[in-house]
Amino acid sequence: MRILHHFPLSPYCRKVRLMLGEKRLPFEPLTERVWEQRPEFARLNPAQEVPVLVEDNGLVVPDSSVICEYLEEAYPDPCLLGRTLAERVEVRRLVAWFDNRFARDVTRKLLGEKVFKRLGARGNPDGTALREGYANIYPHLDYIGQLAESRTWLAGGALSLADFAAAAHLSCLDFIGDIDWSKSPTARDWYARVKSRPCFRPLLNDRVPGLTPPAWYANLDF
Repeated sequence: MRILHHFPLSPYCRKVRLMLGEKRLPFEPLTERVWEQRPEFARLNPAQEVPVLVEDNGLVVPDSSVICEYLEEAYPDPCLLGRTLAERVEVRRLVAWFDNRFARDVTRKLLGEKVFKRLGARGNPDGTALREGYANIYPHLDYIGQLAESRTWLAGGALSLADFAAAAHLSCLDFIGDIDWSKSPTARDWYARVKSRPCFRPLLNDRVPGLTPPAWYANLDF
């Protein structure tokens, strides 16, 4: 059985979990509290970051981007990175958008300050960072809405890793109740479609000690 070392509220881990689920690849999730800096985990990944995938043949694949590229090459059906060069460029562009720009503007300022700072015993949330994160989230949701209005899925006509990257970040923020979906109905409708896929169900069952998600978190109809 392949093993995924992960943390439930890491959007990068969630992106990989969604890809594994969509490709129907069974795996055993093992929660890794990276702030504990376990030597055993450091031997798997010297960067001491999740996710890390360990295949049943012993192959160790670290980093969410590397894992997703590996999974697409090793298990190409269904295709989640696009079939043409143009499609693959657009999928990768949007994955980079969410994993870099959205993470910088929103995820690190909200999830990082409210959850990971506390878990790592690094003090109280920074009020300025929180205000910036709340101000930044809705322009990003507007962009998602624009994409969803003009395309079937974010990167084009087919579900792709771009949808999973975006949904991974948003689902973490939704878990801590930081999204007012009434302000972005088009983005909400797109998210509801992703959320309804079978690969998303394990994420809706995630629980983290000391954190209780809002009632709508696991509700497919919001």
